[in-house]
Formats: sequence, structure tokens, C-alpha cells
Amino acid sequence: MKILFTAGGTGGHFYPLIAIAEAIRDVVAEQKILPPTLYYLADKPYDEEVLFANDIIFLKAPAGKVRRYASFANVTDIFVTFAGVVKAFFILLRIYPDVIISKGGYASVPTVIAASLLRIPLIAHESDAKPGRANLLAAKSAVRIGVAFESAREAFPQKYQYKVAKTGIPVRKRLMQKIPRTEAVQTLGLDPLVPTVFIVGGSSGSQRINETVLDALPDLVSFANVIHQTGKTHFESTRQTASVILGKSAHKERYHPYPYLNADTLVQAAGAADVVIARAGSTSITEISLWGKPSILIPIPESISHDQRTNAYTYAHTGAAVVLEEANLTPHVLASEARRISTDTIVATRMSSLAQGFANPDAASILAKEAIRIALSHEK
Repeated sequence: MKILFTAGGTGGHFYPLIAIAEAIRDVVAEQKILPPTLYYLADKPYDEEVLFANDIIFLKAPAGKVRRYASFANVTDIFVTFAGVVKAFFILLRIYPDVIISKGGYASVPTVIAASLLRIPLIAHESDAKPGRANLLAAKSAVRIGVAFESAREAFPQKYQYKVAKTGIPVRKRLMQKIPRTEAVQTLGLDPLVPTVFIVGGSSGSQRINETVLDALPDLVSFANVIHQTGKTHFESTRQTASVILGKSAHKERYHPYPYLNADTLVQAAGAADVVIARAGSTSITEISLWGKPSILIPIPESISHDQRTNAYTYAHTGAAVVLEEANLTPHVLASEARRISTDTIVATRMSSLAQGFANPDAASILAKEAIRIALSHEK
């Protein structure tokens, strides 16, 4: 059995595929089936260590982007995508996988087109509240389409509705583990007598969020520990600026910056957190929901990302989160919302309870079982 994954170049596209790969290993062991060979076909490996750890073979095919603004690169990238389709076609012809799982994004397009030409069964998965163009294209040839939001299901054309199922978003097993607060606080060296605010701006960090946090820092550390994932690029400048801002503060030891959080540190930070401040990527929202944490979501503006604002408000309508638009983001508003949620037990408990009912912890298993079923059928 051969199963191939493809996706665009972000963690929100890539890591759910890793969660499905983990679930596939579990399912084949459970059903006593020979483990499949797994492949990842894209323009970049994204995280080579994780691919290696999960025994996934990386295969490369170029992919061009379609930008949402006028750019000559939109023209030249048409030829890049065409070259990618040709490359992907011959890769698929050589290995001929039994099923392909696509998470969308620009890098998935060449593989999706090549799979359609070769009539290889395709499962598409859409994480966002509004489907991206890559998955709307994939819907034409997909045999199954998984979605996380009801609004995404409704956005697919009526003639494809029979293929669509609400599965939720796959999350890696390690990130679903819940660490007791007392253990997490001790492990991370936090003050156990105050609440903890956990700030994460995505895997690459967010300069705008970092700048706002720095301005709000004296206020934040006055009532809470602050775990701040800055992004590798912004870490040193953020750390140095924070040391100056908190130079005379009696609570400067409450600030804990990290360039990047691996899976182990991430679950510790989540375990310690009383409120999470994050971007509104669908995978981030799902992880926050599975952790059962109140959150403050700061979506990337629509001029840059078409999906985060819709994701944020869809989730916030459950009552589990509040949304702060980047245009309205000020240090005072950020600190006051963090204080209100983290220090009010009634508010925090209600938001936490509502968060836990949003995500499906079995999403990876559902998709893995369907992929294996299709793959076994295709083998015959």
C-alpha cells in the first residue's frame, strides 16, 4: 500500500498531514495490515525532522503561487505550476500511490492536477471556514472531502455535496496530551501564585503581536506569567527590548520568551496557560479547543489572509474566544482582555467549557481509516 500526502507551505497545511500519518500507523497496527509506504510531495519538505521521524519520503515538484495582488510573478508562476504538474505526473506514474491526501495550498495544485489525469483516488481536506482555491479545484476530482467548519461544507458547489463530510482538523497525538497545571508551571519555572498568559503568533511569530506585547509587558507581568513565542527571526530583538522595558520591574522574572516551541514545550505551555493569545489559523484554533483553554484571537488582516478572520469569528460565536482585530490592537486592550479572562474564574471556566466542545479529537483517525479503505480498494 502506498499513500501520498500533498499540501501548501505552512504549518497549518503540513502538520495535520503528520497527524493523519500517525493515525494511519495506529490503524494498520490495529487492523493487522502491512504498514503503507508514505510520501510527501510538495515544493519544500517544510519540516524534514518530522518527516524523517514519521518515516515519510519527501518528493519534490515545483509549484507557483497565485497572489491576491498585482504582480508579474503571477504570470511567471503559471509556468512554474505547469512544470510542477509535469514533474508530479511522472512522479505519480512511477510510484502510483493507492490514494492521495491533499490539505490544499498552492503547493498541492500540481499533484492534484496530475492525480486527476492519472485517475488516482484523492481525498481533499479543508481546515478553514472558507475553502481555499486549491481545494475548490481539488473538489472536482476528489472522491472524499473533509471539512472542519459547516460554513466550508456549504461553500462547496452543490454537485459535490455528496462527497463532503465534517471531520474536524487532525492534530498530532502529542499536542492532544493535557498536562496538569501544577506540573506545567513547575516544569517551566513559572510563578504558581499568578495566572499565565500564553502568547503565540504562529510558527514564524508575528512582529505586530510582538510589538504590542512589548508595549503591554509592564501591565501583563503585574498580574501574570507571560509565555511568549516570538518566532526565531524576532527572538533576539524581542528579548533585548523586553529586558530594557522590564529592567526595573519587580516582576521581570515572570516574562518567558521562546523563539519557537517544539511539541513537548508547547503542551507544557498549554497546560500552564489560563488564556491563550494567538493568530486564528484553523489548526491553532483546533489545538486551543482540544486544550480547553479560553483564547484571544488576533486574525491576520484579510488583505493578507482570506481565511483567518472568518475562522476567528466562527469560533468566537461559540463563546470560547474573543476576537481582537489587528487594526484595533493596542497594548491596553490586549492587557485588559488578558486580565479580565485570566483572573475571573467564572468567565474562564465558561469559556474553557465551551472550547472543549468545538474540535473533534478523532479527526485524524476518521481520515486515516477512510484513506486506508480507499487504498485497499484501489489495490484490488
